[in-house]
Amino acid sequence: MTVRIGFKTSPQDVDWATVDATWARAGELAGEPGGGFDSGWLNDHLTNMDAAAPGPSLEALTLLATLVHHVPGLIVGHAVLSNTFRHPVLLAKAAVVLDHATGGRFVLGLGAGWFEGEHEPFGLELGEIGPRIDRLEAAVETLRALFSPGAAGSPGVTRDDPHYPLRGAVCAPPPVTSGGPPLYLGGQGPRGIRLAARTAAGWLLPGTHAGNVPYFADKRDEISAALEAEGRDPATFDFVGQVSTGA
Repeated sequence: MTVRIGFKTSPQDVDWATVDATWARAGELAGEPGGGFDSGWLNDHLTNMDAAAPGPSLEALTLLATLVHHVPGLIVGHAVLSNTFRHPVLLAKAAVVLDHATGGRFVLGLGAGWFEGEHEPFGLELGEIGPRIDRLEAAVETLRALFSPGAAGSPGVTRDDPHYPLRGAVCAPPPVTSGGPPLYLGGQGPRGIRLAARTAAGWLLPGTHAGNVPYFADKRDEISAALEAEGRDPATFDFVGQVSTGA
């Protein structure tokens, strides 16, 4: 088992200059002997999640695109992007840009979404967990189709789906990473775990459970069993935990 150490910054209640300086310093540390960082991460929220008085949050996809030049050679990603915020076609196009910009070091972290306070005010549908997982599954398959060789040129890819149908869709330029950026999922329930075991390269512990070692261990065991049921070796799958280090 290989243990790797990354850093994660929150884009809530912080200004651009501070985030930019923080990632610049993280890149300097990663390049120093014993620096240790192998990855950098952001979360994805539309507000600071203060239900009483919603406050600022920098948009996560564009923010990462502005920061990656500080951390050359590091893996970068989100833990996790909310599927309810973006159509998977737009997400696929953005992911290809980050895949190119990082030389194949972008990880596409994706979850079903959960915080009502950043959905209803903006007219975004959240819904019950069952339909949310339906849409997450559909988004994953849409992304995989758009990252496939068939989508790189005409006639493109066609996919029947009640949520995200494709009709001769071309996603060009294609990703530099074969099959597209690695997909890490954040599902916690049985369906989310089965989806990760079936389609993903990794699973991310949510920030709401940061530092909860028993929870992480239980989910690791559940996912390992699901991977084995799919005929996959858990040793080839990434389990990503989170630990809060303070402000």
